[in-house]
Amino acid sequence: MSRTLFIADLHLCQKEPAITAGFLRFLQREAQTADALYILGDLFEAWIGDDDPNPLHQQIATALRTLPLPVWFIHGNRDFLLGQRYARASGMTLLPEEQVLNLYGRSILIMHGDTLCTDDEGYQRFRRKVHQRWLQRLFLALPLRLRQRIALRMRDGSKNANSQKSTAIMDVNAQAVSEAMQRHQVQWLIHGHTHRPAVHTLTANGQPAERLVLGAWHSAGSMIEVTPQAINLIHFPF
Repeated sequence: MSRTLFIADLHLCQKEPAITAGFLRFLQREAQTADALYILGDLFEAWIGDDDPNPLHQQIATALRTLPLPVWFIHGNRDFLLGQRYARASGMTLLPEEQVLNLYGRSILIMHGDTLCTDDEGYQRFRRKVHQRWLQRLFLALPLRLRQRIALRMRDGSKNANSQKSTAIMDVNAQAVSEAMQRHQVQWLIHGHTHRPAVHTLTANGQPAERLVLGAWHSAGSMIEVTPQAINLIHFPF
């Protein structure tokens, strides 16, 4: 059966071995029979450079590289520094932050989803700052241990800031969704980031449309399966 799989927000790290084990089982089972796998960001909890010798990163690269199918990757807000060196090591192809796919007769827009959260003005200002290429090059030129300390401090700051925000502010903005779907002339949108898995029906481009949100891999796996017949949000145990 023809099927393409989408996942996001695994937040892999050494402190969560159960999630890593669940992901490896997913690659060995579900992913083996797919036409392609799309990872829509935040595969890792943090990324401080392709030169980080973290054994977890190497383990995941090996597992992805051995898949008998193409793997595509869109950066998330946690792993936006993941570069071509790691992509080559893992056999992934990096995509821009917004990509339209033609799958089995459907045009589907895919993205991480953080750019849709426009009500969170503080985060959007931070995002614009850290996506400046000169600042990224400067950060990546720092010694590895210094980058680790900076990343830890930034994660702590992010957690503190998010704890003071309303849940509504951190969700997507309906107008931003509508504009993105209109800009790309699509009726389907798949994204992650918000950790609020759901299938939302809406109107886009004057027609019925769907926005499908992937769940985070906290205690169970989450994927979206696209086939010639349907698009389904699926949860499964690790």
